[in-house]
Amino acid sequence: MYEYRRLTSVERKSLVASRIQQGYPWHSPPHYESNDDFSIITAACYELQCFLNTPCRLQWFEKQLLDTLTEIQGECAAWCVLPNHYHVLFKIDDMKQMSKGIGRLHGRTSFQMNKEDDARGRQVWCRFQDRLMRSERHFHTTLNYIHNNPVKHGYVKKWQDWPFSSVHWYLAEKGRNWLLDAWLNYPVLDYGREWDK
Repeated sequence: MYEYRRLTSVERKSLVASRIQQGYPWHSPPHYESNDDFSIITAACYELQCFLNTPCRLQWFEKQLLDTLTEIQGECAAWCVLPNHYHVLFKIDDMKQMSKGIGRLHGRTSFQMNKEDDARGRQVWCRFQDRLMRSERHFHTTLNYIHNNPVKHGYVKKWQDWPFSSVHWYLAEKGRNWLLDAWLNYPVLDYGREWDK
């Protein structure tokens, strides 16, 4: 999305024409029905701005996100909330319900943050993206990617130092050795390397 802004008008027209020819929406990737499989759900703040810029706001948004996922009634395997984006590993039973739930989440949290920041009408969120898990390896590597995200972005040195993720549930329920085995057996390597550009 951000690379699009750096394109010339001719390059932009060519890219849009290519998307139309392939049957894609002009502005964003489609959300595919998932047949009760897990997907990684990712949503970023507009232009990757850090709107979740305090521990209180991060904690508040994490609760809003988890409450929304409970309302959607799918199975959540992992999550991580960062100052400018979040990831969720979620079993989507109904994509329309998921889209509506995330849309309501983004609407009400945008409204609240804009009210607090005296920035009425400011765009806070971009549309979420989803990627279907293709295998058990893909699932576990994604789980590790989500938990490692605060380390990747330089917020902390160890997973367990970031309070706004499911890693603490895994430590309490599965234990440190389970997480270590998962990390060794399903390394992240360059997974997601280009996602934040």
